[in-house]
Amino acid sequence: MIPQKDLIVVTSAPHVHSPDNVPTAMRDVLIALTPALLAALYFFRLPALLVILACVISAYAAEIVCLKIMKRESPTRESSAIITGLLLAFCLPPSLPLWMAVLGTIFAIVVAKHLFGGLGQNIFNPALIGRAFLLASFPVAMTNWTNPLDGLSTASPLGIMKEAGGEILPPLREIFLGSVSGSIGETSALALLLGGAYLLYRKQIDWRIPGTFLGTVFLLTAMIGGIKGEGLWYPVYHLCAGGLLLGAFFMATDWVTSPVTKLGRILFGIGCGLLVVLIRTKGGYPEGVAYSILLMNVVTPLLDRYTKARVFGRVKSHA
Repeated sequence: MIPQKDLIVVTSAPHVHSPDNVPTAMRDVLIALTPALLAALYFFRLPALLVILACVISAYAAEIVCLKIMKRESPTRESSAIITGLLLAFCLPPSLPLWMAVLGTIFAIVVAKHLFGGLGQNIFNPALIGRAFLLASFPVAMTNWTNPLDGLSTASPLGIMKEAGGEILPPLREIFLGSVSGSIGETSALALLLGGAYLLYRKQIDWRIPGTFLGTVFLLTAMIGGIKGEGLWYPVYHLCAGGLLLGAFFMATDWVTSPVTKLGRILFGIGCGLLVVLIRTKGGYPEGVAYSILLMNVVTPLLDRYTKARVFGRVKSHA
């Protein structure tokens, strides 16, 4: 048997050579996540660091074990497991017990990634599957938010909006900077915007998915806010609060689980935005980013199939 790495793929000309490869792309994603990482460590300190380390280390260890069992190459150069662990940590509360973080990470790597065939074969975003697994298994621990200013348990900004129990919402300035309760890597809108801008600059992501995702949420929440008599703060609050920016720039744009066609990406982003607003306004859960992306991951093959470009110069077979 010829080793997989020695196989030659023969395709017809012309060929376009690119310096980009998987390690380079993963490096850019890690650079883009750095502002959110620094903000998380600044606001949540040691608890956030411990959860991040638990997720990253367990993700890398689970990746190595899976690859050895399946007799594949080492993941040292691609760092995909590190990114999965880091993204999952960003979706978790800083107060989450470390063993839960490790369990969710192993589930993400083993079940959501390698049971589907490994890197490039998974149909769902592994980090979001890990979060969904933990939320279904440990709902209390996964919704226990900590205020970074005083360390006390408190409701997240979206939770306050959902319950409407009279509790005062934090100012938009605090949400933009990150000094509010929430998941480790989603509280600072500024840090996430900086990371998203870097990915767009490096052309590692297409603007169509985050643009239509965020645009749909803004337009729908502006309409809802207008009906309720709220001001412009209402749609802006929905954009900055929760995991919307993290999901729009870093998870919905996942190369494996998002459409490859331009029209498909636009429809994908619109679908994610519609689901987020539906869940946030009509569902029982104040957040909806993770489930919206996972549900749209399901229809990605259909979007690619029905939005693919027409092929010219080929005779249709009648056989």
